[in-house]
Amino acid sequence: MCGIVGVAAPSPWADRDSLPRMRDTMRHRGPDDAGLWWSPDGRVGLGHRRLSIIDLSPGGHQPMEDGSGERVVVFNGEIYDYREVRADLQSRGHAFRTASDTEVLLASYREWGTDCVARLNGMFAFALVDRARGSVFLARDRAGEKPLFYRLAQGRLSFASELKALLADPAMPRRLDLEALDHYLAYGYVPGELCLLAGVRKLPPGHAALYDVASGTLKTWSYWSLPEPELGPPADEGALLEELERLLLDSVRLRLVSDVPVGVLLSSGIDSGLVAAMAARVSPRTRTYTVALRGHPELDEGPQARRIAEHLGTEHTEIVAEPPAPEMLTGLARQYDEPIADYSMIPTFLVSRAIRAHATVALGGDGGDELFGGYPHYEWLAWQERARRVLPGPLRTLAASAAGRVLPAGLPGRSHLVGLSGGLGRAIAHVNLYFDRDLRRRLLVPAIPAGVPSPEERREALCPAGLSRLQRATRTDFRSTLPDAYLVKVDRASMLASLEVRAPFLDHRLIEFAFSRLPDPLRVAKGRRKVLPRRLAERLLPPGLDFDTKRGFTVPLASWLAGPWGERVEEVLRGADPALLDRSVVTSLLEGQRRGRRNAGRLFALVMLEMWRREYRVGLPAESAG
Repeated sequence: MCGIVGVAAPSPWADRDSLPRMRDTMRHRGPDDAGLWWSPDGRVGLGHRRLSIIDLSPGGHQPMEDGSGERVVVFNGEIYDYREVRADLQSRGHAFRTASDTEVLLASYREWGTDCVARLNGMFAFALVDRARGSVFLARDRAGEKPLFYRLAQGRLSFASELKALLADPAMPRRLDLEALDHYLAYGYVPGELCLLAGVRKLPPGHAALYDVASGTLKTWSYWSLPEPELGPPADEGALLEELERLLLDSVRLRLVSDVPVGVLLSSGIDSGLVAAMAARVSPRTRTYTVALRGHPELDEGPQARRIAEHLGTEHTEIVAEPPAPEMLTGLARQYDEPIADYSMIPTFLVSRAIRAHATVALGGDGGDELFGGYPHYEWLAWQERARRVLPGPLRTLAASAAGRVLPAGLPGRSHLVGLSGGLGRAIAHVNLYFDRDLRRRLLVPAIPAGVPSPEERREALCPAGLSRLQRATRTDFRSTLPDAYLVKVDRASMLASLEVRAPFLDHRLIEFAFSRLPDPLRVAKGRRKVLPRRLAERLLPPGLDFDTKRGFTVPLASWLAGPWGERVEEVLRGADPALLDRSVVTSLLEGQRRGRRNAGRLFALVMLEMWRREYRVGLPAESAG
């Protein structure tokens, strides 16, 4: 796991001193080594921070050139099947000087060109300079585990693993993008290629880009997408169960390959339990870690995780989460240089920091919910579908409109009622909404430009037509909330602790198996979620576990807000710029929280936004400035 940064332009880059500054804002991503490379003509520069995982020798240093010196790469992530790819390339005549997966990536490009990404099993974001072709090739992994921001202005390209690296360039403008801000307020994250900082974009998951140095132009394309469900009768359940076990075991096996110690992030759920079971099968001395919340039994994962660890015989460590000092918010706002509103970043960082004292790599259960139907809203959508069949359209529209206008923020079920009008796509677009359209219009002082699609419309457009309710909902989550919120949370929190987290469920073979091979009844059926993984858990995990209570790594934020955290939150929000956020709406949210409404997540979202703006001195949108 590393941090990458680079610049490229049709003419020599004037400010070479900015590149090492940009690189070193990401020291946490790579504390073990640092490198720089400039093309002889000064038009392309690359920087790298290294967290040594594979081939700890100086041979793994980056930026790395191939034997000809015509190609050079900076790479963040891991190629899990690099040994198999390396053997294939050796059979084709390629020779290797190191034992690193980075050199395998270089040779893969030399053999297959930009098509090499389709042959790699891994999580990655990289930039590869081809001096002979005068190009810079950028790519990001299929699921979006590793980030890549970029800016193209007047033909000059800059890119980095984290936005803070781009902000280290003194020439970088610092204004909010109103469209992205609207999305952040809606869902607590900025989706797809959008970025909260005007003029910056993100390379989406499963995408690649090619920058032509001579012309200063950039072309992007998708090299992978979710497969369509297979037609015809489904395979036998027993055969599918065996296939799931085989694929997951091989995925875990590949992700345990490391030249440094590896642990497992163990929650109380099915996904991390199965990952731990497979890890224990591959490695008899598996270490597991969990976060315990004393005094909050409805959230505490400690007891069930302990039972799983005892059953598997792992070396288990339990981290007791106490309310950290509110000052932690400042460090998190700095680290999440494009903020997200998911406050489970707090325990994710705490457990990452604890694991880092013992291991450099950890395996997690991310992706299992999206692949196998684990979220409660998949069942709630079924209820909504029945309601749409029973209630006339005008009545549903009236109820949805009234809910948006009359019901206060924080009232349970408000967003689901607002989403009741329209079809399934609209209902999916209103799942886990922080601020619906009406709330955003009252909260946000600058007006969103006319003609810009709303966040709900954009999310509804992700919802594919012609598929089942469950396929539509899980695909939408896989393409939006997973990469843009949950994987961002894990990447930034773990990297702040210089810990690499790997997700076995996001092996592309497992993704394709879940979305193309599994029929809906083996994902969600009769009030049970993750039907097929449950069958596997019954084989491998102790009996009598409670997999129906959805906990996840989280904290009792509402309780914390009743103490010093609440004072800090109120202090920050009372000082927010009234030219951006309407003070009367913010006050109403604070008062609603004190009255017992569920506004903790909304308040956290606003606090992270405001603290991020202060930390990076980001100004108001150009449309509202001056």
